[in-house]
Amino acid sequence: MRDFVDGTAFNNEQGNRARKLFAAVVLAALDDAIADDKKYGNGPEQIARWARSRDGREVLSCAGIDPNERVVSGLMDFVGRGVRTSVALSREESERRNAAQAEAA
Repeated sequence: MRDFVDGTAFNNEQGNRARKLFAAVVLAALDDAIADDKKYGNGPEQIARWARSRDGREVLSCAGIDPNERVVSGLMDFVGRGVRTSVALSREESERRNAAQAEAA
């Protein structure tokens, strides 16, 4: 029984690592689309095309994201804002955003 539990825990950890790897691919695709948006002005269209493609849908699924049209529009909005993923995920950006919402309320 103990071997079964150890094997299940190991498989779960491997799955979590794979999910994180695919999430990093999604973040890289977002950064590429933001760079395209700054350079060529077509970032939201690029990320939408990628997310709707077969490879994009598979990467999103492996990252634990349901590849539906609502997700595609969210990705397009994120790219349209032009904030790089490393900045958007930082604590300082989160605190700045919360402070701005508190001032608006």
